Amino acid sequence: MHKLRRIWLGLGAVWVVMTMYLSLTPHPPEPMHFLNADKLVHALTYSFLMLWFCQIYQQRTPRILIAGLLVALGVGIEYLQRMTAFRVFDYADMLANSAGVLLSLFLVSSVLGRIGVMLETKIFKTAE
Repeated sequence: MHKLRRIWLGLGAVWVVMTMYLSLTPHPPEPMHFLNADKLVHALTYSFLMLWFCQIYQQRTPRILIAGLLVALGVGIEYLQRMTAFRVFDYADMLANSAGVLLSLFLVSSVLGRIGVMLETKIFKTAE
C-alpha cells in the first residue's frame, strides 16, 4: 500500500481521533442496546483499528508494536475517562479493547492482512 499511503494514514488518524472523541464525550451514541453491548462496540472498534493499521504497516513496523500502541490507547482513554465527571473508568472496557486488538492481530495472518494491498492493486489496475 504505497501509492495511497498518505490517504490510508489520514483516514486511520481520523478513526483514532473519532474513537478518542466518542470515548470522552459526555453522551456518546449507543448503536446497540443489550447487556454489555458497549463491550462489543469496544472490541469491534479496536479490532477495526488494528486491521486498518496492519494493512498500512505490513513490512515497516512490526504488528506487535501497533498492537501495543492500540492497547495503550485503550488503557489511556480509560484513565482519561476516570478524570471526567461524566464517564466511567472500566477495566472490562480495557479488556474488550485489547481483545479486539488481539482478534485482528490473529486475523491479519490470514487473507484479511492483505485486503488493503488487493484493493489498491485493483484500483490502480482499473485506472490504467
